[in-house]
Amino acid sequence: MAANTAQAQAQAWNGEQGQHFVAENARHERMLEPHTARMLEAAQIQRADSVLDVGCGCGETTLRAARAAWRGHALGVDLSAVMLAEARHLAAREGIGNTRFEQADAQTHPFPAASFDVVLSRFGVMFFDDPPAAFANIAAALRRGGRLAFVCWQEPGKIEYLTVPFTAIAEHATLPALPGADEPCPFSLASPQRIRALLEGAGFDGISVENLTGPTWIGRDVEDVIGYYRSTPMAQALLAAAGEQTAASVTQALRNALRPYQRDSGVMLGSAAWLVTARR
Repeated sequence: MAANTAQAQAQAWNGEQGQHFVAENARHERMLEPHTARMLEAAQIQRADSVLDVGCGCGETTLRAARAAWRGHALGVDLSAVMLAEARHLAAREGIGNTRFEQADAQTHPFPAASFDVVLSRFGVMFFDDPPAAFANIAAALRRGGRLAFVCWQEPGKIEYLTVPFTAIAEHATLPALPGADEPCPFSLASPQRIRALLEGAGFDGISVENLTGPTWIGRDVEDVIGYYRSTPMAQALLAAAGEQTAASVTQALRNALRPYQRDSGVMLGSAAWLVTARR
């Protein structure tokens, strides 16, 4: 099962899911900026540090780590060749030479032992088939006293920018069931107790799990946000199967649901994540 799950993850992130994230990279960076800033602050990256970024995606967090560790180095790893190509393009465009990107599965990749001062991950550690093994592998890559800092989602019911559109869509179409809390999925680390148990088992201490909540910019206006939600691979598959009339009803339901969240600065919906820090 684990091998099949890993293969499915790789196919998704190298296919439509990865392409969607590349296309929406600028939007996602603006959406996630409050979480990104807090994670990097908590990581306390020093100018000569060696940094590993797990699930680096299109590379923004890796590049920012490389700027902070300007006398050191930052390595970004991800399953998605599509997103890594974008990361390399951005690094070259910005002239950041102390960074490297590698297609790898962080739960099994043979990182040199005790070779990193800091490990980061922005929403990239929730998809492991074997979380105990994955965090043990990450711990082995950190020097003793090295720092771990990552952000992960809380339970989906607390994330307004999911509940608002999903509730609207569910009035007219059947949504796929969410995976179980112990399966590789965005919400597999929603429990602070599970986070602590996994990290303690991997040899971390000084573990802190901090609540990160607040309004999140989703788009310029309601129509922009509707276009974004409809562009996701899940929504495209659902609407294609539902038919034209249902698709029109879903669009109108989204419009009605999102209007109360329109502000002068854009559409703002609540987010809920954990900021996790620990030491090897």
